[in-house]
Amino acid sequence: MSLFKNIFSSKKKENLDKGLEKSKTSFFGKLSKAVAGKSKVDDDVLDNLEEVLVSSDVGVATTLKVIERIEARVAKDKYMGTEELNVILREEIAGLLSETNSGDATEVELPTGVKPYVIMVVGVNGVGKTTTIGKLAHQYKNKGYKVVLGAADTFRAAAIDQLQVWADRVGIPIVKQKMGSDPASVAFDTLSSAVTQDADVVIIDTAGRLHNKVNLMNELTKVKRVMQKVVDDTPHEVLLVLDGSTGQNAFEQAKQFTKATEVTALAVTKLDGTAKGGVVIGISDQFQIPVKYIGVGEGIEDLQVFNKYEFVDSFFNTKS
Repeated sequence: MSLFKNIFSSKKKENLDKGLEKSKTSFFGKLSKAVAGKSKVDDDVLDNLEEVLVSSDVGVATTLKVIERIEARVAKDKYMGTEELNVILREEIAGLLSETNSGDATEVELPTGVKPYVIMVVGVNGVGKTTTIGKLAHQYKNKGYKVVLGAADTFRAAAIDQLQVWADRVGIPIVKQKMGSDPASVAFDTLSSAVTQDADVVIIDTAGRLHNKVNLMNELTKVKRVMQKVVDDTPHEVLLVLDGSTGQNAFEQAKQFTKATEVTALAVTKLDGTAKGGVVIGISDQFQIPVKYIGVGEGIEDLQVFNKYEFVDSFFNTKS
């Protein structure tokens, strides 16, 4: 299928294959049991497939969509062998991801005519938010962009320190204040500094608290309002970072954050350490928010720009 020809470099593709290995192995182990002894896709196979998808953290609502699509194809074709199921699943899941993830980018890029491009990063503590910011900053810098970081998670000294470590590692400026400072003040200073430095990209870290959604909403709204005093229409992107290894809990976090603020893109991390890679499919579909990045390893290059074709190709590649 020409649709699934490799777009990534061989090294990047290799890392993606490796990062999704646990998810793929678990999924196909379940799938082979689901079709064992069956030559035709019938109601029993579809019932079993539904169980496989749900237990692979694709989510109930998205699973039902996939099953309905396959049922429609079975009805149209009259006969479908179980050996075709892998190919059909690839096509239908790629189609589902296409509805939200329209871009086919393979590396970070910036829209033309927007400078500085401001990204506000949200997510609960422990999901890999700071690491994602650091890796993203590294990739933008490697593309020749001037990057400034803002440490607006002022409720934890560790968050400020971790971001400083990444700024030093990548070799880019960071704007910070002492712990307990007003996050909006840090965001204001960061954008002011970025404008002065003629920066291309600004990445603002924010506090990862969910225990009081009203406070979180008020805080993020204030940060946005203050940033707009420096640069109109900011932030240009609100990136929600989710830990893929938490499976269904990632759905709950996405639900809470999308209620608290307007999220425009997702980063799903830690996919290499889990068999729950199906969560990428479900979250993208259920929240109708594009997955922009996925984390498939510890390395600085292992935060990958999400490409739906490469993801589906790696997830359903049974040759490795």
